[in-house]
Amino acid sequence: MYQHLTNLDLIYQNSIQPICLIIRMCRDSCHKGKTYSRSIRSGSMFENSHVRLQTWMHFIYRFAQGLRLRQVDMLQEGITRSSATLTKLADKLRRVCKSAMRRVRRRGQQTIGRRSEVVMIDESKCGHKRKYNRGRASNRSSWVFRMLGIRNDRRRPILKIVRRRSARHLMPLIKKHIKTGSSVISDGWRSYSRLQDEGYNHLTVNHQESFVDPVTGAHTQNVERFWGICKTTIWRLRGNRTQSSLKDHLDVIEWTYWRGKHHRYGPLGMLLHDIRKKYKV
Repeated sequence: MYQHLTNLDLIYQNSIQPICLIIRMCRDSCHKGKTYSRSIRSGSMFENSHVRLQTWMHFIYRFAQGLRLRQVDMLQEGITRSSATLTKLADKLRRVCKSAMRRVRRRGQQTIGRRSEVVMIDESKCGHKRKYNRGRASNRSSWVFRMLGIRNDRRRPILKIVRRRSARHLMPLIKKHIKTGSSVISDGWRSYSRLQDEGYNHLTVNHQESFVDPVTGAHTQNVERFWGICKTTIWRLRGNRTQSSLKDHLDVIEWTYWRGKHHRYGPLGMLLHDIRKKYKV
């Protein structure tokens, strides 16, 4: 395409960051001495962003460290001076994680159970809490249905927002994501009463009597502990203010355990890989 070009120039911003690639064409009759310019960000995740590329790289590295990272920490480190900018950067990276998880679901790979993997299920309400009883009260708490596959040290969560925790809403999700014949541990909630009839090895624990079943040893402490960590983190990052924001944060949690922890270079390597998959430049 550029066999007749005579020179390539980079225009820099602040003498450090290249912002535009200038291709100087020859004076051939087919080009008539015209120049062609294109931003080096064109078509990439950084297009239409005024944030310096060095700042982007620093933020991507910190984002890959996990949801425990707070905006105040990054402001103190000088990554950027605006919390609004950090929010925009985080939103764009969360969209990368969501896109990656959609590919996993389209391939039908988000299933757990069987092969010595025990599945724990539970449900919990997650909503925004007012600090010091200030601000507008909201009754828009969302039910989050949690399915956690456990095999040795491996954890694979599937987190779904549901309107109600009835069997009508929960059973289709169980049949879709948990393989038939799997060992499933739950509390005594009535919506799970049909699990044995659906082909699952269903173990229950009555929390009103004990946290561990004295006969089978079944318990749901792993999923409770796992969700406690996730819920605290989401609350700290204000990810539960709207249902849309909550879903985005749940997708990032799933991405961390389904993809981020399985790359040879860790979550950072997988995040860079998924950025390349989403933005094919």
